[in-house]
Amino acid sequence: MSKSRFIDSMAADAGISKASAKKALDSFLANVGTDLKKGERVSLVGFGSFSVSKRAARTGRNPQTGKAIKIAAKNVIRFKAGSELSGKVNK
Repeated sequence: MSKSRFIDSMAADAGISKASAKKALDSFLANVGTDLKKGERVSLVGFGSFSVSKRAARTGRNPQTGKAIKIAAKNVIRFKAGSELSGKVNK
């Protein structure tokens, strides 16, 4: 589902305007991003949890040349689906 379809669906389900639904979604995404940047975990009961984990620096290979390259360390976002969301997918 695209962001615009998601906004349309939110607006219809909540009985609000598309502009209000877009503001709500943008606010949600901004707040999740801000909390993850601080290193905090974002947990939505039934939906899932977002967290940040550190990926260590490592050596990889260029697939075209086979030459070893250094891959820098970075933070990655993890998502673990909640039981309610998993149940909807696995019915």
